[in-house]
Amino acid sequence: MFGKFKEKFFNSQMCRNYRKMWKYVKPYWGRALLALVITVPIGAMDAVIAWALKPYMDIVMIEKGTNYTAYIPLLIIVFTLIQSIFNYSATYLNTWVGQKVSMGLKVDLFKKLLHYHAAFFDASSSGQIVYRFNSDVDTSCNGLLANLKLFTTRLFSSVSLICVLFYNSWQLAIVAVVVLGLALYPLTTVKKRIKSIMDKSVFSGSNVVTHFNETFNGNRIISSYNLYDYQTRKFKETLQQCFKLGIKMTQRTGIMSPMMHFIVSVGIAAVIWLGSYLIVTHTITPGNFVSFIAALIMLYTPIKAIGNNYNAVQTALMAMDRVFELLDGKPDIVSKKDAIKLKGVKKGIEYRDVCFEYEKDKPVLKHINLKVKKGETIAFVGNSGGGKTTMVNLLPRFYDVKSGAVLFDGIDVRDLDLNSLRDNIAIVFQDNFLFAGTIRDNILLGKEDATEEEINEAVKDACLEEFVKGLEKGLDTPIGERGTLLSGGQKQRIAIARAFLKNAPVVILDEATSALDNKSEAVVQQAVDNLMKDRTVFIIAHRLSTVRNADKIVVINYGELVESGTHEELLKKENSIYASLYQSQLK
Repeated sequence: MFGKFKEKFFNSQMCRNYRKMWKYVKPYWGRALLALVITVPIGAMDAVIAWALKPYMDIVMIEKGTNYTAYIPLLIIVFTLIQSIFNYSATYLNTWVGQKVSMGLKVDLFKKLLHYHAAFFDASSSGQIVYRFNSDVDTSCNGLLANLKLFTTRLFSSVSLICVLFYNSWQLAIVAVVVLGLALYPLTTVKKRIKSIMDKSVFSGSNVVTHFNETFNGNRIISSYNLYDYQTRKFKETLQQCFKLGIKMTQRTGIMSPMMHFIVSVGIAAVIWLGSYLIVTHTITPGNFVSFIAALIMLYTPIKAIGNNYNAVQTALMAMDRVFELLDGKPDIVSKKDAIKLKGVKKGIEYRDVCFEYEKDKPVLKHINLKVKKGETIAFVGNSGGGKTTMVNLLPRFYDVKSGAVLFDGIDVRDLDLNSLRDNIAIVFQDNFLFAGTIRDNILLGKEDATEEEINEAVKDACLEEFVKGLEKGLDTPIGERGTLLSGGQKQRIAIARAFLKNAPVVILDEATSALDNKSEAVVQQAVDNLMKDRTVFIIAHRLSTVRNADKIVVINYGELVESGTHEELLKKENSIYASLYQSQLK
């Protein structure tokens, strides 16, 4: 029976999580152990005051003597001072270790987040990311360590006080311990009561963060459409959900502390009734009784409030479950153990019977077959939502095909080393993300160890030279978060300079000029033309005038490759979809 219990305990989720946590505590185990050891005297010294009351009551109050009693108040002061010093030391060490453990977990979670595939981000909100990858770590580490100190202190305090109880009267002590067990029993149901609510609370809490992120990023849309009341209404609805969950949490757990308080009060009443009888029958002295009552109240008082602390511990444990669920998870798109490193594209790229879907049984690409020779420029055109962007997203393995294969020089991209594959591809999006920092910082993302000569060449080829020269700080000019201090054309050219510096043999241009005005487009188009030289290029464009010179134009409609050829060939083709699109844009 004990063997089964032992096996069940060590295989429990909590025990597994603590074993995983050891990896992060191990570098600081000395301080962590010291913080734990210090809680022993902190708790044990609680018994000193209760124990000292017996000789004090029997000698001073009963026998009216003063021998050997002068030291008792002094002893209490000294022990309390030592206890206070230890308490501060334990709090400091716990905080120090907790912050270090939290840092280690956050770094590993951040690394994990960086390598998650695109589908993960498609299905997650910014609030959920912040909550699960940051807030849960703080909740688990700070909550557990703070409450670990509290519980270990109270454990040793309880043990020492129970010893004082038995020292004064074993009869009364049995009553007190039985009542203590009854008072603590409701704690065994806490996790079951709050788990479902906690899962919903995490979701609602993440929605609150999402609202703030959306307000920050969409502030101009909110202002231009006067969405103040709309956004406020949505925010209030989310807060109302949080309020309801908080009330449900109180309904399910709030009764525990009052219940424990009542049980403890019954225990104290029973002890007073039995203690009065034992004093009258001279089984114990009044000093024994006063010392016992003092120890009992010191033992019971924290117990009455321990329900709230235990709720916090369970909350921290569930946060830890979510943290290690993320750490144990593996991204769907990773390199194989024996992956082949891609060193340039020597022959070409092929889509071989490619099928793809974002949601099950909702195909986005249907049996696509396409061969692209090295150095060719391929333009994808077609209806909106037809699968053009998906086609290029399969090249760097943002997603994996459902069936078929995408091949570089005859090798399936799933057999290639992921980092080397992406090193060979440069992408310029319609809305390029720029990081907070300077122009130089963002260009250097293409090649961190680039020389000044290489940077200047990239700036020149991206048609940024004139713009940079007009800035007081040049390349070292801060651009604000997401490049808010730049125009759309300037952002695009920085992204193109970044791609130049990367010098990848394959370039993807995803609507690189569609969001620009005519003047900006002309400048950016020149930069794009420079970038396309001597590279294999994939272009997605709605403006068909920008793809007339492509080696091959591929029309993707509703997930199918319906026609391909040069601009002239497709215009001459009978019932050509491309020709219809082109003529409608000219009109």
